[in-house]
Amino acid sequence: MKVEAKKRFGQNFLKDSAVVAKIIQSMPKTDHKIVEIGPGLGDLTQKLLEHKDVIAFEIDRDLCRLLQQKFAKEIANGRLKLVCGDVIDHWKQELIDEEYDLVANLPYYVATNIVLKALTDRRCKNILVMLQKEVADKFCAQPGQKEFSSLAVLAQSAGDAKRVAVVKPSSFAPPPKVDSAVILIQKKRNLDDADFMRFLKIAFKQPRKTLLKNLAQHYPKDRLQEIFVRLGIASTMRPHEATTSIYHRLYEMLKEQIDGKDAAATAASDQ
Repeated sequence: MKVEAKKRFGQNFLKDSAVVAKIIQSMPKTDHKIVEIGPGLGDLTQKLLEHKDVIAFEIDRDLCRLLQQKFAKEIANGRLKLVCGDVIDHWKQELIDEEYDLVANLPYYVATNIVLKALTDRRCKNILVMLQKEVADKFCAQPGQKEFSSLAVLAQSAGDAKRVAVVKPSSFAPPPKVDSAVILIQKKRNLDDADFMRFLKIAFKQPRKTLLKNLAQHYPKDRLQEIFVRLGIASTMRPHEATTSIYHRLYEMLKEQIDGKDAAATAASDQ
């Protein structure tokens, strides 16, 4: 059964066995089940099944039929559970009801959203995924690098993020127009504060402006200036120059100040 790559699903099938081997070698040594999103033609799936049981989510019905034929034995004996449909439709707060590691070659158009959902899923313990190199760099960047973004702050808030490999377009069929990269995020804690994520969006909204100016579009400038002085943050600091710990301290102090003053104002108005 021949299946053509579909543009609407962002399909680029990984054909380079050396890259597949690199992904397998980079897998954390855990007892967790593996979740694969977008198994495609099943080349990575086949290697994953040599090590662990796999739950695979595939949105393309034609590919699902191919995978059902290719892995009929593994599906029958329970080594592989194949879920046909959009993984986002199945993903509530937790994707599955047991601890798992996400190992996948992600379609570019959903990659960022999927990694963010995995960072907030308490059952997900490790994230080993291939995505567009530009996005991968944003997750793995360090403070001071121009790629440092809200994605890097979130990754560092959850655990340790690093780039495992850069993958050239020739490793895929059809080849994408840009380089890809494999990243590993080993989670130490779960992201469960949606307000913090919104705060970061504000902080990085216009990367070329100062952090103070970005935040002042949403928070009172006098309070921000007071907090910046207390934390020893220069008013000229740009978003990519602040560390993850600075973002957490800023957020906590802003929340404390604003919540405290709003509560005091409410109490005064009730008297």
